[in-house]
Amino acid sequence: MTDVDAQVAAAGAGGVALMLGLLLTEPLRRFALHRGIADHPSARKAHTRPTPYLGGVAIAVATLAAGAGAAFAGRAFDPVLGVLLVGAALMCVLGLVDDLRQLSPGIRLCAETVAAAVVVLVGGHPDVFGGTLDVVLSVLWIVFVMNAFNLLDNMDGAASSLCVVISGFLCLTALAEGAAGMGVVMAALAGSCLGFLFHNRHPARIFLGDAGSLFLGFTLASAMMVVHDDVAGLGGPASLLLATLVPTLDTTLVMLSRYLESRPLLQGGTDHIAHRLRWMGMTVQQVVRCLSVFAVVCCLSATLVIRGLLAPGVALAAACLVGAGAVGLLLKVPSGATVVRCVDGPARSPVAGRTRLAMRLRDSAGARNRTGPLQPVVGPPPQGGQATTTLSPTAGAAVTQQ
Repeated sequence: MTDVDAQVAAAGAGGVALMLGLLLTEPLRRFALHRGIADHPSARKAHTRPTPYLGGVAIAVATLAAGAGAAFAGRAFDPVLGVLLVGAALMCVLGLVDDLRQLSPGIRLCAETVAAAVVVLVGGHPDVFGGTLDVVLSVLWIVFVMNAFNLLDNMDGAASSLCVVISGFLCLTALAEGAAGMGVVMAALAGSCLGFLFHNRHPARIFLGDAGSLFLGFTLASAMMVVHDDVAGLGGPASLLLATLVPTLDTTLVMLSRYLESRPLLQGGTDHIAHRLRWMGMTVQQVVRCLSVFAVVCCLSATLVIRGLLAPGVALAAACLVGAGAVGLLLKVPSGATVVRCVDGPARSPVAGRTRLAMRLRDSAGARNRTGPLQPVVGPPPQGGQATTTLSPTAGAAVTQQ
């Protein structure tokens, strides 16, 4: 397949996947509602109404059908691409089972590790240290990215928007490297996510679910590993880290904050980057745009590293410094300190909750101790039958007054 043919095939695969993602999501949404396959609101979640899963199934079907079909038609399908697509399909099934019937973390990690190991052994990996250590680190990195995307799927349109950005840059990189089949699949992934975004943008009518987040994370991480299999030295780690810096920082922030607050590391919560940006006053749309723009800058930097226009060591050091600074600043932002939910209505916005918390702190301080520090006070519920939940920003404990 010539370069022009590869570009045409990628554009066609992206367009077909976009239409499939757009058209398949709505019937899957209705099916999920009919079967009760939905994510229900809770104190540890940001959404306020039951929202169906299965959006990830639409993305997986659209990506596999359009990507594999275009690769076969253009005679760009190879065994490595086949292994990657089979592994991605299995990860989608694994996530779907977890959506329907929660699996233990051990079973999930074992399945993810096996799938990642097969891709690394068949498709290759960057050469950093040489030998078995590179294989082990590559497998761990794919598993990490999968679960990082699973954690990142916490706000309307966030994970799918970032996938559009990352897969778009991966498509361009693969085509430039002569990997036409991989470029076509990445174009299909970007197109399917764009079609899904029509339904997933705020306010979301359907979620990815674990089926979608694991599929996205595995497909992106595996494609990066295969595309960078001939990169030696620090170029591979630097480009991989830059391309996935947003989910990496989100996972780091969440794990660190939960550890510092003595909360279970695997327990969900509104303590992600997106939630903290919302707490600062951003709208959902602004948060998604902010994360997407940051991802564009990171992917551009990764491209410069691959092209030899940016020193890998400098890029790696800059990514670590920026990441450490961002995590340090975001740790100072409250995360889910107050959740105010009406008994017969939707939850209030984080800004409204912050305002109510400030008012209660001020009133209680004036009534109890005008010179002492302000402390959260659990008092009688507000008028109108509302229930106020105050979450301690240091311990994560919740006390609800009805």
